[in-house]
Amino acid sequence: MLGLGKVARKVFGTPNDRKVKATRPLVEKINALEAEFEKLDDAQLIEKTAELKARHSNGETLDALLPEAFANCREAAKRALGLRAFDVQLMGGIFLHQGNISEMKTGEGKTLVATFPAYLNALTGRGVHIVTVNDYLAKRDSEWMSKVYGALGLTTGVVYPRQPDAEKQAAYACDITYATNNELGFDYLRDNMKSELNQMYQRDHFFAIVDEVDSILIDEARTPLIISGPAQDRSELYVSIDKIIPSLTDEHFTIDEKTRNVTFTDEGNEYLEEVLHESGLLPDGQSLYDPESTTIVHHVNQGLRAHKLFQKDKDYIVRDGEVVLIDEFTGRMMAGRRLSEGLHQAIEAKEGCDIRPENVTLASVTFQNYFRLYEKLAGMTGTAATEADEFAEIYGLGVVEVPTNREIARIDEDDKVYRTAKEKYDAIVTEIKSAHEKGQPVLVGTTSIEKSEMLSQLLTQAGLKHNVLNARQHEQEAQIVADAGKLGAITIATNMAGRGTDIKLGGNVEFKIMEAIAADPEGDPEEIRKRIEEGHAADEEAVKAAGGLFVLATERHESRRIDNQLRGRSGRQGDPGRSSFFLSLDDDLMRIFGSERLDKVLSTLGMKEGEAIVHPWVNKSLERAQAKVEGRNFDIRKQLLKFDDVMNDQRKVIFSQRREIMEAQDLSEIAQDMRYQVIDDLVDTYIPPKTYSDQWNTEGLQASVKELVGVDAPVVQWGDEEGVDADVIRERLEEASDEMMAQKTEAFGPDTMRQIEKQVLLQTIDSKWREHLLTLEHLRSVVGFRGYAQRDPLNEYKSEAFQLFESMLDSLREDVSKQLGQVRPMTEEEQQAMMQQLAAQQAAMAKAAETATAQGPDGSGSAASDAAVEGFDENDPDTWGNPGRNEPCPCGSGKKFKHCHGRLA
Repeated sequence: MLGLGKVARKVFGTPNDRKVKATRPLVEKINALEAEFEKLDDAQLIEKTAELKARHSNGETLDALLPEAFANCREAAKRALGLRAFDVQLMGGIFLHQGNISEMKTGEGKTLVATFPAYLNALTGRGVHIVTVNDYLAKRDSEWMSKVYGALGLTTGVVYPRQPDAEKQAAYACDITYATNNELGFDYLRDNMKSELNQMYQRDHFFAIVDEVDSILIDEARTPLIISGPAQDRSELYVSIDKIIPSLTDEHFTIDEKTRNVTFTDEGNEYLEEVLHESGLLPDGQSLYDPESTTIVHHVNQGLRAHKLFQKDKDYIVRDGEVVLIDEFTGRMMAGRRLSEGLHQAIEAKEGCDIRPENVTLASVTFQNYFRLYEKLAGMTGTAATEADEFAEIYGLGVVEVPTNREIARIDEDDKVYRTAKEKYDAIVTEIKSAHEKGQPVLVGTTSIEKSEMLSQLLTQAGLKHNVLNARQHEQEAQIVADAGKLGAITIATNMAGRGTDIKLGGNVEFKIMEAIAADPEGDPEEIRKRIEEGHAADEEAVKAAGGLFVLATERHESRRIDNQLRGRSGRQGDPGRSSFFLSLDDDLMRIFGSERLDKVLSTLGMKEGEAIVHPWVNKSLERAQAKVEGRNFDIRKQLLKFDDVMNDQRKVIFSQRREIMEAQDLSEIAQDMRYQVIDDLVDTYIPPKTYSDQWNTEGLQASVKELVGVDAPVVQWGDEEGVDADVIRERLEEASDEMMAQKTEAFGPDTMRQIEKQVLLQTIDSKWREHLLTLEHLRSVVGFRGYAQRDPLNEYKSEAFQLFESMLDSLREDVSKQLGQVRPMTEEEQQAMMQQLAAQQAAMAKAAETATAQGPDGSGSAASDAAVEGFDENDPDTWGNPGRNEPCPCGSGKKFKHCHGRLA
């Protein structure tokens, strides 16, 4: 059958070949227009944009405008940047416009490719978002490409963290907006915490082009974005628990490296109970298995994870007394990101750093659900084909491999597998030395800072001069990458994914020119440029003669894509190059996935020390191991998405309600409907249908109506009247409530009353939504146990989340009615004070939103919030922080928190 498949592909071509072939007529049309557009002057290019916009608003489709728009954009780029787009770049742009992922190899000019579909779709006037992986690239690309958009009469904006509000709003109002995925997601959440429409940043979710799409939509999609506020400080608890962990022995816990999980054994639980009793952390007579012990068990688990699963200089570094996480995919420091659920605090305690308090969720969204808001989504990357199924299933995106402009001349060697790590590193140093001697630049890829620094020592001992690029050298990143292609250069890099700066053979000529001009400020810049460019051409030829860039990887990554990204750094634009992977049976991937069997095979073969096994079969088995890991990661992301989808439906309802409230001028009808619904529910509760008047609880109804609606009506007397039934009482209560609100409106003035109604509604929705998110978090953390009772946790979560949402809406109506019922006419001074208080609360919310945090259910990535803790007020739950479930309730009732304000609905 395989033979038949090959024959069929030869005759009909692969599906990818057919997609590429289908774009050729369009590319030919664009090329045919080139001469016509070359004749236009600069002003006519801008006029052409206005003409295309007018034609679109008159009903012409974007597909019909595509050839002219692309031809116009190509001409503008040629004049503004001196770059003429190749045919394959136009193809990539066409696929992006169609809502696909264009897989284009490194160095094929993806930054320029994005301008074509961005320009075409911006003709709608709805704004296009171009998404990058970091702020440096967002700023660089927007500055660089704004020259093209400017030549076409379009505006360009860039969004970055802690940007002034007016500047950020202006950036989103531009035709093309560059931003990182994090900032876009956070701004969406911040917008839905605002109280005025004119304060919102984002205007529309029309079309997004995601650069490094696999990194953003797959690698980072395990981590939801969360905006959080401050919670209770528990520093002492973390420190106390941290002292206990080192006393644990191997028999007390088990580690599962495949799932990155650690659990206590029965012996461990017994030992823990004993130690926790002795240290006073667990009250006498209380067992670890009691419900009251949930918090302490959770923190002990996090302490164990911090010590056994998180390694310094691999997962995080300590800088200026602060624990800074390292991105496992790019090797970058993630300043401000914090791990969730007390895990970051446990690591701070382990490292003896200052412990910052945990945060409580105010709003959250996953990247999957954020990017699915866009009407049209597209992406670019060098490596997407391996994840095509996930892109199709979750985002409805197709993956199209765009041919390279020139044939790839890189030689990819089979993996070399050594028995021990020492043999592997000896072979690596020898290989680097021989490449260096002939002047071939070497890029060495490692998977952690620790390993890059260890290899650096080995190279220093061997007398080989080299550069190291990892999270510690984050600031010099672009410079180190630019130098990596120089003759004889040796660069050690941790996870080279998505660096954004090309490695050019002979070095980066623009960097050389900038350095030379800075060194000689008096010299003529044109002379300097000419001299450097001539010297660079000779350097480039020398490097090509030496074999081009040699990519040497010291280990296989869990993800095949990351390996391919590293490999793709060599052989850009048809340059010569080679790549090789050096492995040992001590490597994490080999050790976890069946190195014992391989070890037996190698022993049987009688391999001598220092010898490597090189065979395509080994490559195949490694590929299978990587596919297993990626499959498991896909399942984690899918599971996260299924649970978040439940919350997403509710999030959409709440956010759209908030927007409607902000847009409305008069909310008195909504407030009236809520009031009527509360009265209805109360009447049904105290005067059950089909009951006699002697069974009615009119005293209870009178008290409840006074408390929840603010109406003091003589319900007991009404109940004694002849011929009065529940409907009559209901009508009288509604009339009385309308009369009360009419008096308030008269006393306040209609405008002030409408403003109060709007603020009360928004504030109550926000506070109820926060409580609801916390309740769902608690539900999510325990619902997995339902599986032991043969019940599907996801279905259980769906049904309970729906019930919780309904009860939240019920209590929302009650709270709004109660607050509006309690509003009383005030003096002018009191009115001003109240409005100032409302504004201060909104400002506090906004401040919490500004320092937003990203965190994952597995404790991955959460950025810190600097939101200030408001002064404690026993009547205002928002100022209580995060009370323990078994602590006395801060309201002063004398009950435990879990039985009072912390009671789950």
